[in-house]
Amino acid sequence: MNIKSVGYMGIGASDPVKWLAYGVDVIGMMPARAIPGQGWGVPQHSDLKATDGVGPDGSVYLKMDERQWRLAIHPTLGREGLLYLGLEVEDKYALERSVQELAGAGIEVSVGTEAQAFARSVSGIAYLRDPAGNALELYYGPVQDYKFHSPVGGQEFVAGHLGIGHMNIFVEDLEANYNFYTRVLGFQLSDYIRMGPDSALKFMRCNERHHSIAIIGMGDVNGLQHAMFEMQTIDDVGKALDRALAAGITITSSLGRHRNDGMLSFYMRSPSGFDVEIGCGCLLIDDSWTVNEFCEGDVWGHHGLVDAVMASCESLRTVDE
Repeated sequence: MNIKSVGYMGIGASDPVKWLAYGVDVIGMMPARAIPGQGWGVPQHSDLKATDGVGPDGSVYLKMDERQWRLAIHPTLGREGLLYLGLEVEDKYALERSVQELAGAGIEVSVGTEAQAFARSVSGIAYLRDPAGNALELYYGPVQDYKFHSPVGGQEFVAGHLGIGHMNIFVEDLEANYNFYTRVLGFQLSDYIRMGPDSALKFMRCNERHHSIAIIGMGDVNGLQHAMFEMQTIDDVGKALDRALAAGITITSSLGRHRNDGMLSFYMRSPSGFDVEIGCGCLLIDDSWTVNEFCEGDVWGHHGLVDAVMASCESLRTVDE
């Protein structure tokens, strides 16, 4: 199977409007110009009305490049956090082949209707889950509506064919999830770090970005630890840090540079409890890359990161109990 990118992400939140302010005023994303499922009308003569990125059900949709939306936050009464990830494939035929491969491998998968695809602003969609229970959506043909302009001015994200960014996900069964993402979905291991005899962090890619999904085994915990959104320049990262501090957002890890993917970044708490990494300069690699085990997390900085990961783990474990 050939996954092109992790194209979009859905999050559950008790108050999505908090995410609107956080995503726009702190991160610098743009409210979606149109809500998924809303038609564009006649080309060049759109009769769309301003939505401010909020749908009829209270869901918030945020835009970071030419795609109609990348990040959705839906109102939930239960556990907050990751609801689904969208995995992009080439076209209709790639989606059909992927569904056949999954079914042949004994993976439960269902093909969505045209209405369900329309509700995600894509041309076709199928649904499945990874061994940790995370909902995955295979799709093709996303809507491109262009005209991204960051409300904070002049800021651009590294997205496009590389996707929304990357996610670091706690999984209870590390080996089962690793086999699923690599042997079934076709992700490739970039590198990994051992975190003890029964724990490891594995970084997996599906395009040139060093990793789009990382999984970490920390015992009986499943859930999103952090999501990364990449910016074009160090100045964009620094300005985002200034905005976060001015807004009173909790900074969970200081500015620093990772050893493996070269990312210069900081981490902050999101309104849904998991962390958000804002960075720049992620390593781009190709098929000449050799898998590495590394034993040093950072070149410098990122003070508080290990404590933040452990706190996230304990928080999710408490929720599960």
